[in-house]
Amino acid sequence: MHGMTHYEPDPQADYKLEQVIGGLLRAGVFIAAAVVLLGGILYLAQYGSTRPAYHAFHGESSELRSVTAVVKDAASLDSRSIIQLGLLLLVLTPIARVVFSAAGFLRERDYIYVAIRAFVLAVLLVSLVKIR
Repeated sequence: MHGMTHYEPDPQADYKLEQVIGGLLRAGVFIAAAVVLLGGILYLAQYGSTRPAYHAFHGESSELRSVTAVVKDAASLDSRSIIQLGLLLLVLTPIARVVFSAAGFLRERDYIYVAIRAFVLAVLLVSLVKIR
């Protein structure tokens, strides 16, 4: 193994990375829940007295399927877009976890785990594009 440097794991750095990722997950879920709650309250204020027509199914509008449209409409306080934005934030939370853990493994020069995280990230992103 001439020319290769051997990496010694740093338990303190691993613990700090776990703490950051744990905080990221908690914050992501909390923020997403708060956004969905705000959207739900606004929805009830705007549409709470309307009677649903269960005899006909109407899918969501195309504006609620586009990330840019959801963000734009949420900024104008459209309740359904705010709820959708909260759900997008919830979906982005584990993606952010994968990105942060890949960065941590890269910092530790653990390239096998970086490659695994990159693969997982690619699979997540491809599945999000397919859902659309």
